[in-house]
Amino acid sequence: MWLGGRGWLGVLGRWRCDVRRPSFARTWSGFKGPMAETLSTQVGTAGGLRAPHQQNGDAGGDARVEPSPGSPKPAGREVEPTPVGGEYPSAAAPGPGKRKKRRGATGERVVPPPKKRRTGVSFGDEHFKETSYYFEGGLRKVRPYYFDFQTYCKGRWVGHSLLHVFSTEFRAQPLAYYEAAVQAGRLHLNEKPVQDLNIVLKDNDFLRNTVHRHEPPVTAEPIRLLAENEDVVVVDKPSSIPVHPCGRFRHNTVIFILGKEHQLKELHPLHRLDRLTSGVLMFAKTAAVSERIHEQVRDRQLEKEYVCRVEGEFPTEEVTCKEPILVVSYKVGVCRVDTRGKPCETVFQRLSYNGQSSVVRCRPLTGRTHQIRVHLQFLGHPILNDPIYNSVAWGPSRGRGGRIPKTDEELLRDLVAEHQAKQSLDVLDLCEGDLSSGLTDSTAPSSELGKDSLEELAAAAQKMEEVAEAAPQKLDTIALAPEKAVETDVTNQEADSLCAECRLVRQDPLPKDLVMFLHALRYKGPGFEYFSPMPAWAQDDWQKD
Repeated sequence: MWLGGRGWLGVLGRWRCDVRRPSFARTWSGFKGPMAETLSTQVGTAGGLRAPHQQNGDAGGDARVEPSPGSPKPAGREVEPTPVGGEYPSAAAPGPGKRKKRRGATGERVVPPPKKRRTGVSFGDEHFKETSYYFEGGLRKVRPYYFDFQTYCKGRWVGHSLLHVFSTEFRAQPLAYYEAAVQAGRLHLNEKPVQDLNIVLKDNDFLRNTVHRHEPPVTAEPIRLLAENEDVVVVDKPSSIPVHPCGRFRHNTVIFILGKEHQLKELHPLHRLDRLTSGVLMFAKTAAVSERIHEQVRDRQLEKEYVCRVEGEFPTEEVTCKEPILVVSYKVGVCRVDTRGKPCETVFQRLSYNGQSSVVRCRPLTGRTHQIRVHLQFLGHPILNDPIYNSVAWGPSRGRGGRIPKTDEELLRDLVAEHQAKQSLDVLDLCEGDLSSGLTDSTAPSSELGKDSLEELAAAAQKMEEVAEAAPQKLDTIALAPEKAVETDVTNQEADSLCAECRLVRQDPLPKDLVMFLHALRYKGPGFEYFSPMPAWAQDDWQKD
């Protein structure tokens, strides 16, 4: 069993999620960029290393986040000062001819200047040491840990109180919960503990929120190293593991696993694969190499090839689909064919048919989000176990020919409801806390926690933090039962009395349920070519269980 969700991640935890470029930094607006099957790259043989002859790179990779000064924090916390939207507010970087804002005048709140990010630097040891892994039931799991999310005040928040911001934009928790967090010292404004949620936000205010973070499990299948040289690292990514930190995932990502277990650090992803997609994945070791590869991408010099298993008997002749694709929801990560969408082109060729399903080779000539999956759905041959595009939520024809007998809102509602019932919201990169911000009206009223409960929560959280500061943090102990968390001498981060997720126990997924039958088979460019072995489900004699 795993202790699910992200607790405060659904509260202030959406402030920022590390991505590979500062310009793509996620803020707490709730925007979710689903991982695309764009430049799929396919890698070396089933064995160990193969020396590649190639140039590569990813523009502007992960930026190292510097620990911020301030109050003491439990081991494993990290401070990530990231400007809202990945850019500094106008007040932080005045343009030519603009006077710099005077700071520190009498009665004026002192606001620390934005911290500069070092471009081209990935995550380091201070990040990798936040927590540890353990393996159970064929799954890789992350022990819960404390984590600091940070953001600068958004323009639309200026002049409004924190209470107003929480009640209008962050309704996943009742207001009493935020009040308890304030009393527990979890929320800081300009590195000072917030005393009152009625405080009015000013331009460039700096907010820091401490959360108790939980990550969903992923497959325990190892990440195989296919090739490495002075320019690139090429791996065979298992299904279910995201490429880089996003949403609820941080340590259970390829970037962190390579850094923690293979000492491969400061990597720049050259392309991304959907979390459920397996196969060849390339990283550049420097920003310069990254930029070279991205120039090749822009010049259409790269070839990518996927293999998948689809419903029914796919035509024997080559099929080209040029239907435009529109993003229905960035938050849920759903796209569909629509004339208002972006131009796309995918070439399909059937490789085999076993009487029920077909193995198909796919060559995307463009790189839109979920392009292969959406085009196959449109052709009436969705990927056999695609949890989104082979869902009954699309109607009787399951989206074939673009026939969807419902509005986008109805489609999203039905997809979410289906995965809620299956306890598989992770497939949509959602948690229960996300649903109150637009997909459903299930906002918990602030009266759900009474005054007594509020005081009890705050006192419990403060007591746990006192113990945590007095004792060294150890991550090799079992999680505590929530009702015993305060009574026990806590020497780990795995239980937190203020964290709602600590009181939830979710059924572990089966490892086979974390696999989608879509695999990045080959990636080729000027002077290099990588490929990975054909997966078991793509063999001619494969039969569905």
